This record gives sequence, structure tokens and C-alpha cells, in this order.
Amino acid sequence: MPAMPTQLLAIARNTFFESIRQPITLVVVAGAALLIVMSNPLAAFTMGEDQRMLIDIGLATVFTGGAVLAAFIATGVLGREIAQKTALTVISKPVSRTVFLVGKFIGVSCALLLTVLCLSLVFMLTEMHSVIQTVRDPVHVPVLIFGFGALIVGLAVAVWCNYFYGMVFTSTTLFVVTPLLLIAWLLALNFKADFSPQPMSRQFNGQLWLAVAGIAMAECMLAAFAIAFSTRLGQLMTLLATLATLMIGLLSDWLFARPLQRLEAQWLDRARAAGDVETIDVTTIMNRVGEDPEQIIRPVEVATMSLTSFAQGWELLPWFLLKAAYGLVPNFQVLWLSDALTQGVLIPGEYLLSALGYGLLYTLVALALGIMLFQRRELG
Repeated sequence: MPAMPTQLLAIARNTFFESIRQPITLVVVAGAALLIVMSNPLAAFTMGEDQRMLIDIGLATVFTGGAVLAAFIATGVLGREIAQKTALTVISKPVSRTVFLVGKFIGVSCALLLTVLCLSLVFMLTEMHSVIQTVRDPVHVPVLIFGFGALIVGLAVAVWCNYFYGMVFTSTTLFVVTPLLLIAWLLALNFKADFSPQPMSRQFNGQLWLAVAGIAMAECMLAAFAIAFSTRLGQLMTLLATLATLMIGLLSDWLFARPLQRLEAQWLDRARAAGDVETIDVTTIMNRVGEDPEQIIRPVEVATMSLTSFAQGWELLPWFLLKAAYGLVPNFQVLWLSDALTQGVLIPGEYLLSALGYGLLYTLVALALGIMLFQRRELG
């Protein structure tokens, strides 16, 4: 095998195991899993919207848990090696800085995908159980038996391997519990709440997995930014910069799109007053779960000239700045698909592909930025 792929795989593998062996990984996964399970009874106080609330809370917990791990793990794997000067030892092998940084990203991403999968399986089992609204609602016995059985067996195996073979408890737990939860979910799909058999397709909800795919892409994108920041900043500043990127990305529509729309609405009013508008019909296809696609046609006013021609004074300057900021700042809302699920709207496959492409593009941009910064970083 050529040297570069071998080096890349070796760095990625070491980073992966280093990431999942950290105690904080298991602590965050366990805490998030507990919150997902507890969201089932907590969602019973929403006056008829219990299942939607359960989906919203569950996916938000999966996203938050992954984001916390992305911030903590990604900020440490590179920054710690730079601070301890072990990165200089690896690069002098020789291993190129590009291979070193990309390998770190791949390892962190694989660790994040494993934790997101683990939390997603807990969420799938919790969602399959559904919210118990009254005492007469039956508990989903297969979910409880298979789900808790997988957890108990996985923890027992991890304890056994740690005690007798000296294997790391954190990584062993994730490696054993995750596939067991997958088996538990697949088994539970075959049974109703009273253990009577049914086709797997009846309880399988592919839309939830599409939302999970968006979350996984968002975590990888955040990890790429964290690694890029860690090439120049210390661990604390990298953590703060990563969290700031996440918060600004989640509020991108509110921070930039809303004032941009208000400004353009003023220009449209001026165009309307000047008689330079026309009305066109915009067609929207609304595809709700369990219903035939609905075609919605609504009239929309548009200017016959460029809206910027109706700007007055210094209005073009904030418009350009808002436009640039909205285009440059990664918008994590693009990958947050829970709103469609809670509104009962099917997620189009075309949108998912475009959203994943959007996340991949920003991930590559962040990695390119990190490589550029890392090339000029003094490691001695």
C-alpha cells in the first residue's frame, strides 16, 4: 500500500480510538441517552402534540450531545498534540501536515458518527415506544425488553472485558452497546406492543433516519471547524470559537436573513409605489405524511427592476454586509430537519442531498482553512 494512505489510515485509527476512550465521551453519551429516555414521559404534557414533542426533544438531544462531543473531542486531539509537541514527532517521520490534519479529522468524525448512531438508536427505540398519554395506554413490551436487555448485556460485557482483559471501559461500552441496540431496534420492529408479530415496515420510519443523516453531517462540519481553529488557538479558545460558530450558525436566519428581508421589503414597497412591480404565481408542493401531495399556488409581488436600484443613502452597505455574512457563515438550520417532521411534512430526497452537499462543502472549506493555517504553524 502507498505510504500516504497508510499514514492517513494509521492517524485516523489512532485518533478514533483516542477519541472514544476519553471518559467525557461516555459521560455525554450516557447523559444524552438518559435525557432521550426521559423525554418520553416529559412529552406527555403537551395537550395532544405528545409524539411531535417527543421527536423534537429526541432529535435535539441527539444533536446537542453530538455537538458537545464535537467541540470537546475535536478541540483536544490536535491542540493537545501541538501543546505537548508530539505533533512535531509525527510530522518529522516524515508525514505531511495535510495528511496529519485530515487523518485527525477522519478519526474524530468516525468517533462522532459512532456516538450519533448510538444516541439515534436510543431515540428510535424511545420513539417506537411512543408517549403514554393515559394509564390505559399499553407499554411497548418488546422495546423495553430488547432495549434494556441490550444495555444490560453491553455494560456487563464491557465490565467483564475491563476487569479480566484490561480493555478500556469507555470504548468497549460503545463498541458493544451500539450494535446490540441496533439488533434490539430491528427485533422490536417485528412486534406490536403486546408482542404480537407484525411486518417490520409498519413501525419503520425512514423520515427519522433522514433527519439523523442531517444531524450527522452537521456534527462532522462542526468538527472540521473545531480542528481548523485548533491549529492556531489553545484548547480553551478553540472550544469557545467552536461553540460561537455553532451558536451563530444556528441563529444565522435570525441574525442575517431577517434584517436582510426587512431591508428588501422596504425596497419592494418603494418599487410598488413607483409602479415597478408585477405579480407572479409561485407553486409549492406540500407533501404531508399520509396525504396526497398538495399543490399550493400563491401570488407573489416582484420588482421589474433590480431591488438594489431602489436603495437610498447608505442602505447598500448593510445589505452587502448582511448578504456576505449570510453566505459565509455556516447555517446549521439547513441540516436541522426536525421542523419538517413535527409539521408532518415529508423530507424530499432532493433536499436531503442538497443539504448534505451544503454541509460537505463547508466541511471541505473548513479543512482547507485548517490546512492553510497549519502549514505556517511553528511546532518546535
